[in-house]
Amino acid sequence: MEETGSGAEPLIERAREALANAHVPYSEYRVGAALETTDGAVYTGCNIENANYSNSLHAEEVALAAAVSDGHTDFNRIAVASSARDGVTPCGMCRQTLAEFCDESFSVLCDEGDGEPKSEYTLGELLPNTISQDTLEAASETDDDR
Repeated sequence: MEETGSGAEPLIERAREALANAHVPYSEYRVGAALETTDGAVYTGCNIENANYSNSLHAEEVALAAAVSDGHTDFNRIAVASSARDGVTPCGMCRQTLAEFCDESFSVLCDEGDGEPKSEYTLGELLPNTISQDTLEAASETDDDR
């Protein structure tokens, strides 16, 4: 865990650095993530593949797990990079996991390479109508009314 400067570039660079540790013997598609807490700390993660695929870990969830394990639950933004520099976005599972801790305005930076280093989205753009504690409680109340 380290702090990063302001702007998107330092956070994207940290995501790119995380690629080096990826374990990807099956897909050979390296992904790195750098998650910034509200107090400026940065946690990185990389994808870790497993032969049965379903036990594979995604870079975003590895970074989030490290941050939460250190007691952080408030986040500003995340940067995601792949070795292909193809503007990869978090998958649906990772979007939902981020939504557990982040609201719809949470910033997601996606690496598109050297010429245009990022695309920026909000979590709400990437995952509208997320499943949340509120939606689960509302569903429970509806079930109770039956």
